[in-house]
Amino acid sequence: MSTQQSDPHSRPHAQFPLGPFTPYEQNPILRPQGDGWESSSVYNPAAVVKDDQVVLLYRAHADDIVSHVGLATSDDGIHFERHPEPVLSPTEDYERYGAEDPRVTEIDGTYYLTYTGWDRVNARLCLATSTDLLTWTKHGPMFPDFNTFLPQGNGIDGPWSKAGGILREKVDGRYLMYFGEGSIYHAWSDDLIHWEPCSNEEPVMVPTPAGTFGDFLVEVGPPPIVTDNGLILLVNNAAVRFEDGTVRYTAGQLLFDPADPARILAEMKRPWLEPSTYEDQHGLVSNVTFVEGLVHFKDTWFAYYGQSDSTLGVATYRVGERYSTLGS
Repeated sequence: MSTQQSDPHSRPHAQFPLGPFTPYEQNPILRPQGDGWESSSVYNPAAVVKDDQVVLLYRAHADDIVSHVGLATSDDGIHFERHPEPVLSPTEDYERYGAEDPRVTEIDGTYYLTYTGWDRVNARLCLATSTDLLTWTKHGPMFPDFNTFLPQGNGIDGPWSKAGGILREKVDGRYLMYFGEGSIYHAWSDDLIHWEPCSNEEPVMVPTPAGTFGDFLVEVGPPPIVTDNGLILLVNNAAVRFEDGTVRYTAGQLLFDPADPARILAEMKRPWLEPSTYEDQHGLVSNVTFVEGLVHFKDTWFAYYGQSDSTLGVATYRVGERYSTLGS
C-alpha cells in the first residue's frame, strides 16, 4: 500500500486528534446580507487555499430556502470579501430546490466540488468541477440509487446521499472519498468523475451508541487529510435528536488506516466543536455547529462551520497548541 502525493514535504503538520480548535471570538465572520439570494442564511462552507488566499464556497439562501453556492476570499482567513453573485445555482430537476452543503478538493489544478441536490423529496450527492472556482461544470448525481440512512432508516425509501469528502492524495493509485449522512461510506475512483461506492450494506461508520453525541446520525465533515504518521483523518459531523424533535449537531474526529480505509483506528469520544455561542444555539435550525471547510493557512488550521443554519463561523488551531497541559 502507498499513499501518494506530488510533494510530501509540503504536507502541513497534522496529528490525531487535530486541535485544539478555538472559536473566533468575533464570530460570525459572514452573515446574511441584502434582499436577494443570501438575504436569509449564510452557512455550511467549503474551503480551499488559492493564490495565497482562503476561498470559501458557502451555502446561502433567501426566505424560500432554495440554496445557492456563493464565493468569498480572504487574505487572513478571518475577514472575507464576497463575490456579488452565486457561482453555483440550481439548474437541474434533481436540484430544483437547492444546491446545498458544498465540500471542495483541489487536485492538479482542478477543483472537485461535491454538493447536495435537493428536490424536497430526495437528497442526492452531486459533483461539479472547475479550474477557476467561478465557472462550474455539473456532472450530476454521483450515487443515484444509494441510501446512506439505510442501516437505521429515516422514513424515506431513497435515494438519499450527502456529504462527499475527497482525499487529495491517491491511495494505491486510486482516489478515495468518504460520503454519507446517517451512516458513513467510502467510494473509489480512477478519474475523479466516475465513482464506485462500497456496498450499501457495509457502512464505514454507523451512529454511535445511545447517549453519545452521534447517536442520531454521523456525517462526513470536510474532506479527509493525511496526518504526519501516514493515516487518514476525517473530521465528521454528528447529531443527537431529542424527544421534542429538535437536534444538536457537534463535530467529532476519526482516524483511519490508509492500508484499509474502511477500518477506523481511533475516534474522539467527545466533540471538539459544539454549540456554545448565541449564534450556535439560535437560528433556522438551532443548536448546530456544522463543519464543512478545513484548511491549513499561514501555520494555522482553520475550520469553517455553519452556525444554526443561519450564519458562518470559524475556529482555529495554531500548530503547537495542545489539548491539555499538565500542571507543575
